[in-house]
Amino acid sequence: MTDVSRRVLMKGAALTGGALAVPTIGVVAAAGAAEAAVVEGTGEAAARAAVPAPITVTRTDPRYRGLISGSNQRWVGSPDYVRLVGSADQVVSAVQEAVDKKLKVVVRSGGHCDEDFTANPEVRVVIDMAGLGSIAYDPRMRAIAVEPGALLGTVYRTLYKRWGVVLPGGTCPTVGAGGHISGGGYGALSRSRGLTVDHLYAVEVVHVDQGGRARKVVATREANDPNRELWWAHTGGGGGNFGIVTKYWLRSPGATGDDPTKLLPKAPSEVILSDVSWSWDDLDEASFTRLVHNFNVWHENNSGPGAPGRFLYSQFKAMHKAAGYFRMSTQIDAAAPDADQVLDGFLAAVSEGTGVRYTVGDRYRAPWLYAVTEWSGFVEAAVPRWKSKSAYIRKAMPQDQLKAMYRQLTRTDYPGPYGMIALVSFGGRINDTASADTATAQRDSVAKMLYCSLWTNPADDAVHQNWVREAYADVYASTGGVPRPGGVNDGCYINYADADIADPTLNTSGVPWHRLYFKDNYPRLQRAKAKWDPRDVFSHRLGIRLP
Repeated sequence: MTDVSRRVLMKGAALTGGALAVPTIGVVAAAGAAEAAVVEGTGEAAARAAVPAPITVTRTDPRYRGLISGSNQRWVGSPDYVRLVGSADQVVSAVQEAVDKKLKVVVRSGGHCDEDFTANPEVRVVIDMAGLGSIAYDPRMRAIAVEPGALLGTVYRTLYKRWGVVLPGGTCPTVGAGGHISGGGYGALSRSRGLTVDHLYAVEVVHVDQGGRARKVVATREANDPNRELWWAHTGGGGGNFGIVTKYWLRSPGATGDDPTKLLPKAPSEVILSDVSWSWDDLDEASFTRLVHNFNVWHENNSGPGAPGRFLYSQFKAMHKAAGYFRMSTQIDAAAPDADQVLDGFLAAVSEGTGVRYTVGDRYRAPWLYAVTEWSGFVEAAVPRWKSKSAYIRKAMPQDQLKAMYRQLTRTDYPGPYGMIALVSFGGRINDTASADTATAQRDSVAKMLYCSLWTNPADDAVHQNWVREAYADVYASTGGVPRPGGVNDGCYINYADADIADPTLNTSGVPWHRLYFKDNYPRLQRAKAKWDPRDVFSHRLGIRLP
């Protein structure tokens, strides 16, 4: 999961993204007790480096308890073992072993999945990708190679410090690249630089063929690549569907030459950060719904691919009234034309006609690298349990949805101060790509919505989960309890996975779950599934089904 959904969205301790990875690319030898890899640096002489042997953690190992769940402690698995791998060939061996033994196998990168996809009772083998975390320029592909275990904070630091470029990904630095990219990850720079998948040149995937043999395959976006559909499936089809990604290669469309400083978008040098808050004591239904309406309208008017407002990104984080107040955190590229004036205009537009004033928390210029890895407006303390849901917004929300938001956020029978309904900037350059060009189908939206609650005590699971479900059902009561595609809304975001969408008692819209996530791209994803995972080795509750 990414962005605002996992964290306590109030000022608090910031998380860093971990140490800078050593940038290398590997040509891996056969799997063995002490594998070796030929490592190439950028313009450096080839060197030898040891690849540690894979580690198998079973139930008797003291590490087992710490490896059978991800960040969301609601989900704790009971696999036979966890295999920690350090190379693509080790992944091939681990998958082959699981297939031969007929064991359900899943992959975990950063471990931020919202649902139980890697921790449900059917899972017998977890392949942990933490050991696959290198980031390096690959001269053969003329692209920057990122392995799936690399955390976003490390990706940002490495790209910035070595080459001055950026992948426009999410604002949570502890999310792994593995699931984030394949699900169409987005973040604070996406409105001006597109989605992560818009810069994806190729993938290396371990898949299982019809005969049950695990294989490595590379798929690129080149029109003449016979494996191109496998690349396309990883541009928003979500993780855990076709195989296990062992490497991503990043190069923007149209980028030429072999200079890695010119193959991805330039990172901002400096950004302007803004953090404002509103007290619930100052708000009633009319003023609150006007705030949300104004946020929507500004984005509807400023989300064209060439709009000056595309350099601005904001999170409007409406916490439950029990929190006492809520915040809106905003960033704009300081080098954008009239950046201060655009930010001032945005803040004025959100407040217009509400009759209430916000309190200014932050307003200052900061290096972009600090903002993306440290600033408490986006990067905040974690909470171990959560439930979330999502929606895309194509145009300003109608009054019935706005009033339902207010009703749910002011309920007196729900005691959760970390219950939240957030609106997050989208659109801009994201909408400069056709729906069918990538598996990410939602290409005319202006904002996303995130419904979630965060808590600590397992005894409170039902209370918080029920509030999220009831809030979502209330907002979308007129469309069967879900954000039906094609009108004001446009379905859901697969990286904010929500298995409720596939439950007919909760989704009464008549719109199947796969259309909410993938729209018209689903049949094409199914064809990719049939070719690359014909035995349905890789599956979960929101996985692509065989046709």
